[in-house]
Amino acid sequence: MTPTTAQADHAHLDEERAWQAVMARDKSFDGRFVTGVLSTGIYCRPSCSARHPKRENVRFFAEAGEAELAGLRACLRCRPNEVSRDDEAVNRALKMLDAVGDVAPGLSELAGAVGYSPTHFQRVFKRAVGLSPAEYARARRFDRAGEALSSGASVTAAIYEAGFGAASRFYEGSDDRMGMVPSAWRGGGAGVVIHWSVVPTTLGPMLVAATDKGVCRLSFGEGREELAERFPKADLVEGGEDFARIARDVVAAVEQPGQSRAIPLDVQGTAFQQAVWRELQRIPAGETRTYAQIAAAVGRPGAVRAAGSANGANNVAVLIPCHRVIRSDGSIGGYAYGEAIKRELLRRESAQTKL
Repeated sequence: MTPTTAQADHAHLDEERAWQAVMARDKSFDGRFVTGVLSTGIYCRPSCSARHPKRENVRFFAEAGEAELAGLRACLRCRPNEVSRDDEAVNRALKMLDAVGDVAPGLSELAGAVGYSPTHFQRVFKRAVGLSPAEYARARRFDRAGEALSSGASVTAAIYEAGFGAASRFYEGSDDRMGMVPSAWRGGGAGVVIHWSVVPTTLGPMLVAATDKGVCRLSFGEGREELAERFPKADLVEGGEDFARIARDVVAAVEQPGQSRAIPLDVQGTAFQQAVWRELQRIPAGETRTYAQIAAAVGRPGAVRAAGSANGANNVAVLIPCHRVIRSDGSIGGYAYGEAIKRELLRRESAQTKL
């Protein structure tokens, strides 16, 4: 990582996140910062295999040069002052891919720019980022479109602002990323019929709402008023025969979480949010993951806080199991519907796996 990039990252460095990376010896954070141990006068990579220092003896630096200016010397075990050629190559490729444009650089162009063969660079990039260069470029365009829509841009403006040369390219790729079509997403559910009901569960009253595509909202302690705030232009219809079957399946999923049920979902989100939600669904029942692990799994190890926000933006509690994410220190962490419900869901899943 170049000093300029390191300094930019350090400006936004979350020290709690950095400490979590050190405790996890997370190699994906190498090059993003170094760990200075004031009691020994040594600085290390986050992934260093040496014994962990006490938190009060640690100071984080954007790069090796800053640590040395503070009077620290490089660890002889992890050699944090040696910059990886792979890191530099990936950083350069990411800058090229982050540039807005309809046609992203291809693998051969990226590999040529950083002096690697295409086959080798594909492996290097995917190991570092978690996605291939082509997958990363597509995800970034959808992220930009989602950000533009969230900030109030029209659908057409958002599509072109994100770098899609034609609206058709956005719609062709959006079906498997968003449940609602972009116009319904942008329009507060305009033209969409949403069936809903508040049903009793052992965890308390639960709102279930579904479009003709699947469940779009599952929450505790909410009702029609809150649903109308989320979809102010949708046609809200209470109950219905087909909906009753879905509601029964949802209640069963809450009462016995972790058991496999094919419940269709109709969710909305950016490419990054949906990547996080897919990872949540991959967590086995009875197990948990940390926010840092989720961020790394979607190829954005530095985006721990963003992964937490995506976790919180989940509209279908339990069905997308955001309750399975905890803090890196092992504490339960937050939950939109209260710690008691989160603990009970985890307890039920753990009990189910032991049967």
